[in-house]
Amino acid sequence: MIFQQPNLFPWLSVLENVTFGPRLGKHRKDEINARAMEWLGLVGLQGFEHHSPWQLSGGMKQRVALARAWLPGPDVLLLDEPFGALDAQTRLMMQELLREAWLNTGTTLLFVTHDVEEALFLADRILIMSANPGKIVEEIALPFGRERDIENLSEHPDYSGIKHHVLHRVRKEAKRHLG
Repeated sequence: MIFQQPNLFPWLSVLENVTFGPRLGKHRKDEINARAMEWLGLVGLQGFEHHSPWQLSGGMKQRVALARAWLPGPDVLLLDEPFGALDAQTRLMMQELLREAWLNTGTTLLFVTHDVEEALFLADRILIMSANPGKIVEEIALPFGRERDIENLSEHPDYSGIKHHVLHRVRKEAKRHLG
Protein backbone atom coordinates (compact mmCIF):
# COMPACT_ATOMS: atom_id res chain seq x y z
CA MET A 1 0.00 0.00 0.00
CA ILE A 2 1.20 3.50 -0.80
CA PHE A 3 -0.17 6.40 1.22
CA GLN A 4 -0.21 10.19 0.84
CA GLN A 5 2.94 10.32 2.94
CA PRO A 6 5.77 7.85 2.19
CA ASN A 7 6.07 6.71 5.85
CA LEU A 8 9.75 5.82 5.66
CA PHE A 9 11.73 4.76 8.72
CA PRO A 10 14.05 7.74 9.34
CA TRP A 11 16.79 5.60 10.94
CA LEU A 12 17.03 3.26 7.92
CA SER A 13 18.74 3.90 4.61
CA VAL A 14 16.81 3.98 1.34
CA LEU A 15 17.80 0.37 0.61
CA GLU A 16 16.87 -0.76 4.13
CA ASN A 17 13.48 0.97 3.82
CA VAL A 18 12.76 -0.75 0.49
CA THR A 19 13.78 -4.19 1.79
CA PHE A 20 12.26 -3.88 5.28
CA GLY A 21 9.22 -6.13 4.72
CA PRO A 22 10.88 -8.94 2.76
CA ARG A 23 13.81 -9.02 5.22
CA LEU A 24 11.34 -10.02 7.95
CA GLY A 25 10.41 -13.12 5.95
CA LYS A 26 12.42 -16.13 4.86
CA HIS A 27 14.11 -14.45 1.93
CA ARG A 28 17.80 -14.39 1.16
CA LYS A 29 19.27 -10.97 1.85
CA ASP A 30 21.39 -10.91 -1.31
CA GLU A 31 18.39 -11.76 -3.51
CA ILE A 32 16.20 -9.14 -1.82
CA ASN A 33 18.91 -6.50 -2.10
CA ALA A 34 19.46 -7.30 -5.80
CA ARG A 35 15.74 -6.97 -6.55
CA ALA A 36 15.56 -3.78 -4.48
CA MET A 37 18.45 -2.31 -6.46
CA GLU A 38 16.57 -3.13 -9.68
CA TRP A 39 13.50 -1.29 -8.38
CA LEU A 40 15.59 1.66 -7.20
CA GLY A 41 17.00 1.85 -10.72
CA LEU A 42 13.51 1.72 -12.23
CA VAL A 43 12.33 4.60 -10.04
CA GLY A 44 15.44 6.66 -10.77
CA LEU A 45 17.13 6.31 -7.37
CA GLN A 46 20.20 4.29 -8.28
CA GLY A 47 23.07 5.81 -6.30
CA PHE A 48 20.80 6.87 -3.42
CA GLU A 49 20.51 3.46 -1.74
CA HIS A 50 22.71 4.48 1.21
CA HIS A 51 21.09 7.88 1.75
CA SER A 52 18.82 8.57 4.72
CA PRO A 53 15.22 9.73 4.15
CA TRP A 54 16.01 13.22 5.47
CA GLN A 55 18.41 13.65 2.54
CA LEU A 56 15.66 13.11 -0.05
CA SER A 57 13.06 15.40 -1.61
CA GLY A 58 9.35 14.61 -1.27
CA GLY A 59 9.22 13.08 -4.75
CA MET A 60 12.26 10.92 -4.04
CA LYS A 61 10.65 9.66 -0.82
CA GLN A 62 7.52 8.69 -2.76
CA ARG A 63 9.69 6.81 -5.26
CA VAL A 64 11.22 4.89 -2.34
CA ALA A 65 7.68 4.06 -1.19
CA LEU A 66 6.82 2.94 -4.72
CA ALA A 67 9.86 0.63 -4.90
CA ARG A 68 9.08 -0.73 -1.42
CA ALA A 69 5.47 -1.49 -2.34
CA TRP A 70 6.36 -3.23 -5.61
CA LEU A 71 9.38 -5.21 -4.37
CA PRO A 72 7.37 -8.16 -2.98
CA GLY A 73 5.58 -8.57 -6.34
CA PRO A 74 2.02 -7.93 -5.15
CA ASP A 75 -0.98 -9.03 -7.19
CA VAL A 76 -2.88 -5.94 -6.00
CA LEU A 77 -1.48 -2.59 -4.92
CA LEU A 78 -3.59 -0.03 -3.06
CA LEU A 79 -2.66 3.64 -3.49
CA ASP A 80 -4.35 6.32 -1.38
CA GLU A 81 -3.66 9.68 -3.05
CA PRO A 82 0.09 8.98 -3.15
CA PHE A 83 0.91 12.07 -5.21
CA GLY A 84 -1.35 14.57 -3.41
CA ALA A 85 1.47 16.34 -1.57
CA LEU A 86 3.78 16.65 -4.58
CA ASP A 87 4.33 19.68 -6.81
CA ALA A 88 2.82 19.57 -10.31
CA GLN A 89 6.02 18.59 -12.16
CA THR A 90 6.93 15.83 -9.70
CA ARG A 91 3.34 14.58 -9.69
CA LEU A 92 3.38 14.24 -13.49
CA MET A 93 6.69 12.38 -13.41
CA MET A 94 5.38 10.06 -10.68
CA GLN A 95 2.19 9.37 -12.64
CA GLU A 96 4.25 8.37 -15.68
CA LEU A 97 6.55 6.25 -13.51
CA LEU A 98 3.59 4.50 -11.88
CA ARG A 99 1.98 3.89 -15.27
CA GLU A 100 5.18 2.40 -16.68
CA ALA A 101 5.64 0.10 -13.67
CA TRP A 102 1.99 -0.95 -13.91
CA LEU A 103 2.32 -1.79 -17.60
CA ASN A 104 5.52 -3.77 -16.95
CA THR A 105 4.25 -5.77 -13.97
CA GLY A 106 0.56 -6.28 -14.67
CA THR A 107 -0.20 -5.60 -11.00
CA THR A 108 -3.81 -4.59 -10.35
CA LEU A 109 -3.93 -1.06 -8.94
CA LEU A 110 -6.69 0.45 -6.83
CA PHE A 111 -5.87 4.15 -6.95
CA VAL A 112 -7.78 6.67 -4.83
CA THR A 113 -7.65 10.24 -6.12
CA HIS A 114 -9.70 13.42 -6.15
CA ASP A 115 -7.89 14.63 -9.29
CA VAL A 116 -10.05 13.88 -12.34
CA GLU A 117 -7.21 14.39 -14.84
CA GLU A 118 -5.01 12.01 -12.84
CA ALA A 119 -7.78 9.40 -12.92
CA LEU A 120 -8.26 9.84 -16.67
CA PHE A 121 -4.55 9.32 -17.29
CA LEU A 122 -3.95 6.37 -14.96
CA ALA A 123 -7.16 4.36 -15.02
CA ASP A 124 -8.86 1.76 -17.15
CA ARG A 125 -12.03 2.39 -15.15
CA ILE A 126 -13.18 5.22 -12.91
CA LEU A 127 -15.39 4.44 -9.94
CA ILE A 128 -17.27 7.44 -8.56
CA MET A 129 -18.25 7.18 -4.92
CA SER A 130 -20.89 8.84 -2.80
CA ALA A 131 -19.86 10.65 0.37
CA ASN A 132 -21.63 9.11 3.37
CA PRO A 133 -22.05 6.25 3.25
CA GLY A 134 -19.21 5.68 0.79
CA LYS A 135 -20.53 3.49 -2.00
CA ILE A 136 -19.89 3.24 -5.72
CA VAL A 137 -22.53 5.24 -7.60
CA GLU A 138 -21.09 4.97 -11.11
CA GLU A 139 -18.46 3.05 -13.04
CA ILE A 140 -16.99 4.49 -16.22
CA ALA A 141 -14.87 2.36 -18.56
CA LEU A 142 -12.29 4.54 -20.30
CA PRO A 143 -11.79 4.11 -24.08
CA PHE A 144 -8.22 5.45 -24.24
CA GLY A 145 -6.27 2.19 -24.29
CA ARG A 146 -3.33 1.44 -22.02
CA GLU A 147 -0.62 2.92 -24.24
CA ARG A 148 -1.72 6.52 -23.70
CA ASP A 149 0.51 9.58 -23.55
CA ILE A 150 -0.17 12.35 -21.03
CA GLU A 151 0.71 15.05 -23.56
CA ASN A 152 -1.78 13.83 -26.17
CA LEU A 153 -4.53 12.32 -24.03
CA SER A 154 -6.67 15.47 -24.02
CA GLU A 155 -6.79 15.30 -27.84
CA HIS A 156 -8.71 12.00 -27.74
CA PRO A 157 -12.22 12.63 -29.12
CA ASP A 158 -13.91 11.30 -25.96
CA TYR A 159 -11.63 12.98 -23.39
CA SER A 160 -13.45 16.26 -22.77
CA GLY A 161 -16.88 14.62 -22.70
CA ILE A 162 -15.79 12.02 -20.15
CA LYS A 163 -13.97 14.63 -18.06
CA HIS A 164 -17.08 16.84 -18.05
CA HIS A 165 -19.29 13.90 -17.09
CA VAL A 166 -17.01 12.84 -14.22
CA LEU A 167 -16.75 16.40 -12.88
CA HIS A 168 -20.53 16.82 -13.11
CA ARG A 169 -21.18 13.53 -11.30
CA VAL A 170 -18.63 14.24 -8.55
CA ARG A 171 -20.08 17.72 -8.05
CA LYS A 172 -23.59 16.28 -7.90
CA GLU A 173 -22.51 13.81 -5.19
CA ALA A 174 -20.77 16.58 -3.23
CA LYS A 175 -23.86 18.81 -3.38
CA ARG A 176 -26.06 15.94 -2.25
CA HIS A 177 -23.76 15.33 0.70
CA LEU A 178 -23.61 19.00 1.70
CA GLY A 179 -27.37 19.31 1.53
